[in-house]
Amino acid sequence: MEALLLESVSKSFGRLKAVDNLCACVQEGTIYGFLGPNGAGKTTTIRMIMDIIRPDSGSISIFGDGAGKRNRSRTSYMPEERGLYPKMKLKNVLKYFGSIKNVPSREIPVRTMQWLERVGLSEKADKKVEELSRGMHQKLQFAVAAINEPDLFILDEPFAGLDPINQELFKDIILQLKEQGKTIIFSTHVMHEAEKLCDYILLINKGKIVIDGPLEQIKSENITGAVTARLEGDTGFIETLPIVTSVEKDGHNLDIVLKDNADPQQLLSELMGRVKVLSFEIKQPSLHEIFIKLVGDSDEHDS
Repeated sequence: MEALLLESVSKSFGRLKAVDNLCACVQEGTIYGFLGPNGAGKTTTIRMIMDIIRPDSGSISIFGDGAGKRNRSRTSYMPEERGLYPKMKLKNVLKYFGSIKNVPSREIPVRTMQWLERVGLSEKADKKVEELSRGMHQKLQFAVAAINEPDLFILDEPFAGLDPINQELFKDIILQLKEQGKTIIFSTHVMHEAEKLCDYILLINKGKIVIDGPLEQIKSENITGAVTARLEGDTGFIETLPIVTSVEKDGHNLDIVLKDNADPQQLLSELMGRVKVLSFEIKQPSLHEIFIKLVGDSDEHDS
């Protein structure tokens, strides 16, 4: 069953078309990366999914339920903006949000301490929110989103403000949630984390879909003419081959870029006759490289 279904969703603010005929289908129990440059329409889409704002046209359903009928206890949203009460103690923040998210009253104290422990804030339970660092605040926000243990987590820039150790902590928690059958949708600019985590990727730009599908399929469909090879012998001839654009040395390996539509197998045949080939690998592009290739840089602000 689909955890989330967007059908021809559009939203404008005055003359700005923030989201333009967007379609997406997120299967239960998957991690779905929602990517795009600043101004792509990611946050607008997330706010429509959460029914904070309504689309101008199209429909959104969560676990089969449309707007006004959604079981909110099954869904939770962690916004990029921090909006927790600064004067409250951490444990009281979680207890409060547990109560308004319909967590059974007898479970709230247990879940409060469990989630503070899970995000590494148990020793700060009696501290006030205003005393937290940016990274700690982000971890508390995650615990608030998770306190009702929903089936669908929507995380907007969850890695923002985190050091590498805490990015790893979040990654581990997200993977554990997936193992429990939860569905996670997150937007991020941290491409290497999305690449480690995501089963599916939706990339949008200017409110429109650029690419959508399984991560591995997307990577295989965007393979560039690049090869990494480890060779023994005189390799000087390689850059003179008609199918080769450039050659760079990377430690003991050579990174060889081929011309458009050149066949890597043709290069391998050329090498086999003149040098000893110890390894030969057609490079898959990173998600960062695909992002830059399909979208490029943008200095706009997110809508």
